[in-house]
Amino acid sequence: MEEQKLPLEDLRVVELGTLLAGPFSGRMLADFGAEVIKVEPPGKSDPMRNWGKSKDGIGLWWPIQSRNKKSITLNLREEKGQGILKELVKETDIIIENFRPGTMEKWNLSYEELSAINPRLIMVRTSGFGQTGPYKNRAGFGSVGEAMGGLRNVTGFEDRPPSRIGVSVGDTLAALFATIGCLVAVHERNHSGKGQVVDTALYESVFSIMESLIPDYLLAGYVRERMGNILPGVAPSNIYFTKDRTYIVIGANSDGVFTRLCEAMGNPGLAEDERFSTHYARGENMKLIDSIIEEWTKSLDAQEALEILAEKGVPSGLIYTAKEILEDPHYKEREMILKVDHPDLGEFPMPGIVPKLSRTPGRVKEAGAEKMGKHNMEIYSGMLGMKEEELETLQKENII
Repeated sequence: MEEQKLPLEDLRVVELGTLLAGPFSGRMLADFGAEVIKVEPPGKSDPMRNWGKSKDGIGLWWPIQSRNKKSITLNLREEKGQGILKELVKETDIIIENFRPGTMEKWNLSYEELSAINPRLIMVRTSGFGQTGPYKNRAGFGSVGEAMGGLRNVTGFEDRPPSRIGVSVGDTLAALFATIGCLVAVHERNHSGKGQVVDTALYESVFSIMESLIPDYLLAGYVRERMGNILPGVAPSNIYFTKDRTYIVIGANSDGVFTRLCEAMGNPGLAEDERFSTHYARGENMKLIDSIIEEWTKSLDAQEALEILAEKGVPSGLIYTAKEILEDPHYKEREMILKVDHPDLGEFPMPGIVPKLSRTPGRVKEAGAEKMGKHNMEIYSGMLGMKEEELETLQKENII
C-alpha cells in the first residue's frame, strides 16, 4: 500500500542553525514531510551531535533532533560556499538560521540578497534578542532568555536561588514560536506570492508565556516570586505525599473539581466550609487545605489514591521518570514512543510526533544522519546538477 502523502511535502527547507532552537524548528517541519536539508561546515559538526549521553561514542540526542533531515556539508564562510547556497535558495522555500544577528549579512547572505534570487523565500531567524534593538548583537542562549524573559525568577522555592527547569525550555519555546511564524508566513505567501522574515527572540518567546506577570506588577503592585510547587492564590494545586512514599500531583482549584475532590476524600462537607467554598477562600487558606489533602493521601498508596481521584474526575497523576513513561499504556496507545532503525545502535527509541493530525499525521522516516554530508551527492549532484569532478574539487578546497 502506498504511504499517504505528508502535509508539508511541497516545502523545501535549508537549515543552517546549530544546537537547539533553529534545528528544533527544522525537526517539527520535517516531522510533517518538509524536505529539510541540514547544513554543517565541513570538518566542524553541529555540537548537538555530541551533546547529552552517548552510547558506543554516539550522542543520543542527535538522532532525535535531526530525524527526517538530509545532511550536507557546506562552508558558508567562503565565497564559493555562499554561491552554492544561493543556488540552493533558487529551489528553496524556507531558510532556518539561529546565528547571532549580522552573521548572515557578513556572509553576503542577507535576506535582501537571498530574496532577490527567490522572492518567495521565507527566512526564519531565531536569536537571543531578535534582529533589532539595543541588545541585538549580544550572544543569547536559552538560559539567558529564560532569565530575562522572567521565567527563572519564578522557578524554584522561595528560600533558594532561581532555578532552571530540567529541559532547555527557552530554546524549545523559541522554536515553537518560530515554527508557528514560519507556517503563518507560508500561508500568507499563498495569497501574496511573497516571502518574508520571521524574527523570533528567545527572551520574547519566554516572556510570551508569562501570563499576567506585567499587569500583576503595574496594576496590583504584586511581584511574582518563586513559590515552589504551588501557584499564588490557586488552591489546591500541589504535590502530595502518599503511604508508599510517592508524590502525586493533584489540581482541583475550580469549585466543581474541588467538590469532587472532597467527595473522593470522603469529606463532602469540606466543600461547603467557608474557608474553602470559593476560589478566593481556598487561595487564602492554601496551607491548611493542602495539609488536609495530604493527610488523606498519606493514608493510601499512590495508585489507590489515583484510582479514587480518576473515578471522581479529579485531575491527578504520578510524577513520571523515563521508566514510568515507557511502562504507561496511554503513551503506547498514542504512539508517543517510536522505535526507529539506527545504523549503529539498532532499534532507537524517541518521542512521537506532536500534534496528532486525524487525516495527514506526521511520520518519522529515519533517525538523524549519523554521517556528516551523507546526502551531499543527492543534493549537489541530483538537485544542483554538479559533476563529480567539480564536487571533488570543492571537497579538496574545504567548501563541501
